[in-house]
Amino acid sequence: MIRILLVLVMLAATAGAVVAYGDPARISAAGGMVTHMLRKASAGPPRSVQIPRAENGEFTLHARINGVRVPMIIDTGATSVVLTYETAKAAGLPLELLEYDVDVETAGGHARAARLTLDRLAIGRLVERSVPALVVPRGQMKTNLLGMSFLNRLESWEVRADRLMLHGYP
Repeated sequence: MIRILLVLVMLAATAGAVVAYGDPARISAAGGMVTHMLRKASAGPPRSVQIPRAENGEFTLHARINGVRVPMIIDTGATSVVLTYETAKAAGLPLELLEYDVDVETAGGHARAARLTLDRLAIGRLVERSVPALVVPRGQMKTNLLGMSFLNRLESWEVRADRLMLHGYP
């Protein structure tokens, strides 16, 4: 709806410029100015999050999974977002429908995990929908991992000094 309104405003402004100026060069300049103003207005603030390094060297954060606040550790070595059974239950995920048929290696050794898709995973202003994830059985892991199935959706991420910066697409 907002995009349609922006397009209508742009068309009205361009039509007004045609009537007001009548000179093709001025019309082009007015159109460029209107386009620049609309891009600036619609861009909004950048979608980025900074995460400080914890004393143990890890980057820990609180995410929202389907609206539920959960602790996570950034793990670039994890192919996927991995949730503990307890977190998945708290987030209201359909645990009774899961099949634990994916082999995974955890810090505690070998385990089987179940595939699922998170409706919504948010870290501050960064919100992703339909994020592939894994759930491990009760007691297999102590923490949730924010792995590459989320990080690969970002425009970029980088570590500078003791801060991890996550940058989403505009």
